[in-house]
Amino acid sequence: MSDQNIGPRSYAFPPGGLPEQSVNPEGTAVFTEAYAVIPAVTMRDIVTSFLPGWRDTRVWIIARPLSGFAETFAQYAVEIAPGGGSETPEPDAAAQATLLVTSGTGQLTLDGTTHSLNAGSYAYIPAGCAWTIENSGTEPLCFHWIRKRWEPAPGIEKPNAFVTSDAETLINWMPNTDKWGTTRFVEPTDLRHDMHMNIVTFHPGGRIPFAETHVMEHGLYVLQGTAKYLLNTDWVEVGPGDFMWLRAFCPQACIATGDEPFRYLLYKDVNRHPSLTL
Repeated sequence: MSDQNIGPRSYAFPPGGLPEQSVNPEGTAVFTEAYAVIPAVTMRDIVTSFLPGWRDTRVWIIARPLSGFAETFAQYAVEIAPGGGSETPEPDAAAQATLLVTSGTGQLTLDGTTHSLNAGSYAYIPAGCAWTIENSGTEPLCFHWIRKRWEPAPGIEKPNAFVTSDAETLINWMPNTDKWGTTRFVEPTDLRHDMHMNIVTFHPGGRIPFAETHVMEHGLYVLQGTAKYLLNTDWVEVGPGDFMWLRAFCPQACIATGDEPFRYLLYKDVNRHPSLTL
């Protein structure tokens, strides 16, 4: 299918702030052996962190490797105040990164080349690449950041750095439907990449018509719209800013609800042999 008309695109980000004292604290957050749901309402000022080497920046660390759960990646939401940023953003020379900007403007320098960032900008940063980032605007620069150690393989070179955007990248619609598709920023057959950070789109009523059950770990951050999502044996309702964290083999499916596209940022580990040691 070739339909790329999904209407206005929006990119959710943690709300910050703090609810009023009158708000009922009972929530919808769930942590199980198979999955976790971290609703947007939980991502408040009191759970942010400040990182060494970053100026005027705070982060929500939404996922981190946990033994016996999802072990391959860390996922952040980063907010940089005007003039803030970092000349030494990555402390692990073996870590690669992907970024998706949700709002604001900034400058990303990769191996000496500077790129302008705005809402919808996407960057892939290979392990060992020298990079810096700064907020060049007057509003906060906000983006999602996923980190994973790159796994070398015989005969495989490291991927190249690149910067593109959501709007510039086609949605690949699933066979025989224009209701469910994936924005793939790298080709699935490119074995240099051992992780993907894609955007998955469903038109209202679109669905994953079977319970996916597979070896890949997932981080799913809802960017836009609403859905009912199957996690293991439970259906949960999710919307903008909610995060779903799935360990390997957790069954999952989706039915998009509402009157706008349902879109989420998806991490998965791919293209490598599983380790045979624990």
